[in-house]
Amino acid sequence: MVLENVQRALGEAVRSKVAGPDADTRAGQIWGKPGPRWFRPEDPVWRVHEDASMFPGGIAALLLQTLHPLAMAGVAGHSGYRSDPWGRLTRTSDYIATTTYATIPDAEALIERVRARHDQVRGKDYRGRPYRASDPELLAWVHAAEIQAFLWAHQAYGRAPLSPREADLYVEQAGLPAAKLGVPDPPCSVAELTGVIEGMRPRLEVSPEALDTVDFLLRTPPVSGAAQYGYRLLAYGAVAVLPDWVRSMLGIALPELGIPLASGLGRFGTAAVRWGLAGVQNRRSASPAARARQAGRDGHQRDHGAQGDRDAETGQGADL
Repeated sequence: MVLENVQRALGEAVRSKVAGPDADTRAGQIWGKPGPRWFRPEDPVWRVHEDASMFPGGIAALLLQTLHPLAMAGVAGHSGYRSDPWGRLTRTSDYIATTTYATIPDAEALIERVRARHDQVRGKDYRGRPYRASDPELLAWVHAAEIQAFLWAHQAYGRAPLSPREADLYVEQAGLPAAKLGVPDPPCSVAELTGVIEGMRPRLEVSPEALDTVDFLLRTPPVSGAAQYGYRLLAYGAVAVLPDWVRSMLGIALPELGIPLASGLGRFGTAAVRWGLAGVQNRRSASPAARARQAGRDGHQRDHGAQGDRDAETGQGADL
């Protein structure tokens, strides 16, 4: 019972940071609402986005995305990642969850709201070059960097790495909502994804905002106490999956012999998150009636201290 309580406490702590205080309500809206969906549980995009490898993958994505100075200027000027980092994480995870798992009307409605927000985000970077969040090139870079980092992390730390065919399908499926958001011709294979990243490299540079973000993510993250140790394990894992040229541009020192160590730490941190989330009841895959029954069990346990029945539907991935 002590171990189960520790497991559930860890899972709830992680879940509340990622999904916010209304995680159960949003889970019911995203997974419990009937209607047609773009993807199925067996699809690669579903499997990747529900796995705990998304935690180091998300950090790696942010580090990679910083290298486009115009995209980085938009993040620094409009996202509020420093003043409200957990709020930004919640919004991002909600977008990924909605466009991956929710009904098609709900996913399309959210995409339209994000598109409208992008139309309002504009400014100038540190060199005075104008940017707008709706710029197709910026959208293409953010999408490619995100999906590439998620794939790197999943192949390194995921419960079940994808086969080459499944990896191609993942890239293709992730491009469906991206195209609706305004990404022109999203890549449909790993080779095409690599081509987008490589084709963008001549326009990448390290801006002051990028260095500030690296410092924030790797040296002064918004966590305290014991959570710092868990976060740093995930951060090591994120750094380990980045290519040498990315680490070099961002000034992240990781000696060659340190890569296996950082990768091992990342694997351990991801496994710990996966274990913790497995102790949280998985309401996203349960019917509304099953969620109501489980809520009754939870209340009975709190009120009377009874052990209660362990529900068969426990979370096995990142309950975003």
